[in-house]
Amino acid sequence: MKYFAKLGLNSKVIEVTHIGDNYAPTEKAGIEYLHKCTNYPFWVQTFKDRSKRKNYAAKGSTYDEKKDAFISIQPFDSWTLNEDTCRWEAPVARPEDGKAYRWKEETISWQLLA
Repeated sequence: MKYFAKLGLNSKVIEVTHIGDNYAPTEKAGIEYLHKCTNYPFWVQTFKDRSKRKNYAAKGSTYDEKKDAFISIQPFDSWTLNEDTCRWEAPVARPEDGKAYRWKEETISWQLLA
């Protein structure tokens, strides 16, 4: 099974679809197959294991052609993009004590879940 992201304006991911390996022995063949079936030209292969393109594509994420990476929607205004991993990072590291936390943007901190 191969996965492909359908790109819209500004390289936003509109949807992610999958096709059989026999239709996509290569990325180019998969894009040609999808173009033929959908009459839509803008597709990029994505990888669940993140072996290429840094992250798996999701609806609403963006494909950055220069970085050859999918970048998710920024989760909070205070988070910054790690240019190497293309993942968003909190300005404060999540505690690593095995407990469950959620980000609280109002205080720019991790809040322990009860």
